[in-house]
Amino acid sequence: MCDRALPGERFIGRVTRRKGSYAEVTKVETITPHRDLVDAPCEYAPYCGGCKTQNLSYESQLRAKEQQVRELTIHVGNFSDKVPEFCSIMKPIVPCDIQFHYRNKMEFSFGSKKWLPKELLGEKQVGNEKYALGLHAPGFFDKVLNVDKCLLQSEPANMVLAAIQDCWRDSQFDLTPYDVHSHTGFLKHLMLRTGRNVETGLLELMVNFVTSLYKPELLKPLVEKISAIPEVVSIMNNVNTSVGNTSVGEEEYTLYGKSTITEMLRGLTFQISANSFFQTNTRQAEVLYKLIEDCAGLRGDGSQIVLDLFCGTGTIGLTLARRAKHVYGYEVVPQAISDAHRNAKLNRISNATFVQGDLNKIDESFGNNFPKPDIVISDPNRPGMHMKLIKFLLKLKAPRIVYVSCNPATCARDLDYLCHGVKEKNIEGCYKLKSLQPVDMFPHTPHIECICLLELSEPCS
Repeated sequence: MCDRALPGERFIGRVTRRKGSYAEVTKVETITPHRDLVDAPCEYAPYCGGCKTQNLSYESQLRAKEQQVRELTIHVGNFSDKVPEFCSIMKPIVPCDIQFHYRNKMEFSFGSKKWLPKELLGEKQVGNEKYALGLHAPGFFDKVLNVDKCLLQSEPANMVLAAIQDCWRDSQFDLTPYDVHSHTGFLKHLMLRTGRNVETGLLELMVNFVTSLYKPELLKPLVEKISAIPEVVSIMNNVNTSVGNTSVGEEEYTLYGKSTITEMLRGLTFQISANSFFQTNTRQAEVLYKLIEDCAGLRGDGSQIVLDLFCGTGTIGLTLARRAKHVYGYEVVPQAISDAHRNAKLNRISNATFVQGDLNKIDESFGNNFPKPDIVISDPNRPGMHMKLIKFLLKLKAPRIVYVSCNPATCARDLDYLCHGVKEKNIEGCYKLKSLQPVDMFPHTPHIECICLLELSEPCS
């Protein structure tokens, strides 16, 4: 595994760590560059950890991602590409029409130590010149790469970032970045969220300052400056007094405008608070959710039950509720469940029930509070599903499972368990993989989304 090495590139590398079946390598010198190498349009691309494949043509990025999903499905999921039906199961990756300015949320960090590339390390920096606002340099928790513009976020968000960069280091404002070593300083994070006004369709922006203390008077000059930008309709302050690096505060205050912004998805309106989970690429989420709806195959006569696992703020379940009898959603994050209830009420959806609970810690009683579902939607985070949940699903035997994954490796593992079982634990698989659809949600990054349709095998004991 080599950071910043492109698929198909030949290079000389130095092994830095060995771990069982793989090694980690640092690239020393390129021998033969990738044939689809391009100039990255972002000046920070060589150093930033976000867009690691900007220097690879988008068509080549798609091929590499599709190949990665295919290989993981075969080697981790234990599905054979020799059988004729494999070609119909493995679908071509769905590209993203917009490769830049697609993110509706970006989180930047304030830092007391600015990260510099090797060629600039000799330059002496004193006082506020050492301060940075940007993204953590890869491999450093205490150094921040200063960023004036990010090509992944909206133009109004870049206007806000530039306005804050223009003045926050001014000594007259007495603003200090948080130091992760001494645990002193005021400014921790800057979160920018972009939504849309439901009535006008125009962009609207939420700015969230995460600070170590509640001192609104210190933020007043920044609030006055950025509130003059027309798209800014909300300025929030999350106060996080802990020494951790999280951007979620124990207390939240509205400094300007309203406390939420709105977004439209599949004909529904969603209110987004500072700490809400929402699909980061709204436009591609429309594509993703349409594919999920197609896989779910609801008859639309209001007779089917949907179980929505890892439901987040209810976005998937609520888009399916219009064609279902009832949707039951489960999620561990209390704030997400509160948002799901609010979103259901906002869209006048009464046939959706959302419950807070940890799906990694279910017991024998799980399943007693809802009828047997016709369709299960499972959208776990990167670690995938816990074995307890796998066993529950194999015992439940719902006719159809739609598995939505942000990690093809754990997805392939879980598909193997659900379809082939786990012999060493005497667990028998019960499902047949009918389709696997990769979707590119985040161009220029290694992240891949997959939608997998599983149907109950017949006969199934």
